[in-house]
Amino acid sequence: MQRHYVISSNLRSVGYSDNVLEIEFNSGGIYQYFNVPVEVFFRLMSAPSHGKFFHANIKNRYYYKRIA
Repeated sequence: MQRHYVISSNLRSVGYSDNVLEIEFNSGGIYQYFNVPVEVFFRLMSAPSHGKFFHANIKNRYYYKRIA
């Protein structure tokens, strides 16, 4: 999946395809979050703080797995 780099102290890059949100963290891990509505992806990408949006709206709300 193609990811786009973001300016964030927590997230390095973000990708989205077929309701799967893929996030690469600055700590090195890459995770996929499943059944994420496209609206959530757009809100994440337009948020003033990507990390704060992730923690408030994505973390612990969607099933995920670490892929790298």
